[in-house]
Amino acid sequence: MVPTMAPRLTVKSIEFSERPVAFRAPFRFGAVTVNGAAQLFVHAEIEMEGKRSTGASAELMVPKWFNKDPDLSADDTARQLRRSADSARDIYLQKRDPDTAFGLSAACYAAQIAVCSKDKIPPLAAAFGAAEIDKAILDALLRAQGTNFFRGMNDNTAGLDARLTPDLDEAAITAFLRDRAPPADIAVRYTIGMLDSVDDIRSAAQQYRYFKLKLCGDPVKDRVRLIAIAQALGPADYRATADANEQYQSLADLAALVDALQKDEALSHLSCRLLYIEQPFARENTWNFPLGALAARIPFIIDEADDSYDAFPRARALGYRGCSSKSCKGLYKSLLNGARAAQWGREFFITAEDLTCQAGLAVQQDTALVAFHGLGHAERNGHHYVDGFADTPAAEAQAFLAAHPDLYEQAGTKVRLAVREGTISTFSLAAPGFACGVQREAIGRANQTIKELAS
Repeated sequence: MVPTMAPRLTVKSIEFSERPVAFRAPFRFGAVTVNGAAQLFVHAEIEMEGKRSTGASAELMVPKWFNKDPDLSADDTARQLRRSADSARDIYLQKRDPDTAFGLSAACYAAQIAVCSKDKIPPLAAAFGAAEIDKAILDALLRAQGTNFFRGMNDNTAGLDARLTPDLDEAAITAFLRDRAPPADIAVRYTIGMLDSVDDIRSAAQQYRYFKLKLCGDPVKDRVRLIAIAQALGPADYRATADANEQYQSLADLAALVDALQKDEALSHLSCRLLYIEQPFARENTWNFPLGALAARIPFIIDEADDSYDAFPRARALGYRGCSSKSCKGLYKSLLNGARAAQWGREFFITAEDLTCQAGLAVQQDTALVAFHGLGHAERNGHHYVDGFADTPAAEAQAFLAAHPDLYEQAGTKVRLAVREGTISTFSLAAPGFACGVQREAIGRANQTIKELAS
């Protein structure tokens, strides 16, 4: 049943633009190394009760993550994301009857997956375009209502319901949204990549207390690497997660890794502080490998396998206990998965992962989603793989600094995310709209190309 108080809207226009973002250090995940990517900006205009409002969103179009097909180049996969955005725009603009923000998203979901499938775009990449449009529409709605993301979602302003999640009780959705309270700050989980040196790790250990450890999929090599990391982190009381990025090939190899973690004396300190292992198998193979006895030894979560509204309950049946939240996969799916975890009990949980959300609108909207879940720590990649606001025009970067002085700081000539004692602030994310106090019309407009993205 659609919440009766959620406002109805129609979408009048959706505009895209993009800006290149160069990385200051290579970012390696799984078997892929990326040195830069384009950031997509979405500007949407809605009409509600005769009045119009605009909203915006932003996200990096990371190549070779949404689709890791070895026959496709990095540019091929980026073009798929542009096509996903163009397709979603066409579908959303065809819906002329007023609907809730979530109702519109739900009504377009199946068509978006089907159209993209004809172009051999997999569901995770297909969801990207819709996810970015959903954020921009929600931003416009919250601005029109004069409320912020936290209050707006407490009141279910988006009209979230169970039409795409029939396993979920409607009352559980209402209770989950109503009871969320954001923490004042969130600990940054620092990513230790496959290319990071021991000196890099020791330096990070001076500032951070949460770490994400990238694995290669070979239990022997991963054991050696984890021992080196454990030695570099030393005896501190940190917490860590491990991300296999789909690299493990069998349950036997995964069991060998868990054996090393739990039986090797050199890994005992790290093992006691390891919270979970993320996405051990290729997304398509996840469903062929029930975790069995391994599920009782350490929590596992899905990330890349989270490509549909029924992925989390399917993974739960295989022994997985958690699912990642990434706004690039869809904020509504993230919230509904949070409601599921709350309904299932304390054994199940949502985690906050990151695909290099950039300083500015992208990191703010994703961090607000993390905070709404009530999570205490989150992977944040953008602040150390990219040099602050990178090539964002200075006036735009300064506008973000002025509107969010708790979240950013001036560091030489650059404005950067302010990580203080290993945490970032959520205070200014309670600005009207979706987590941003900067005028949307000023975001992502200067020094970039505005075009039909799939051309």
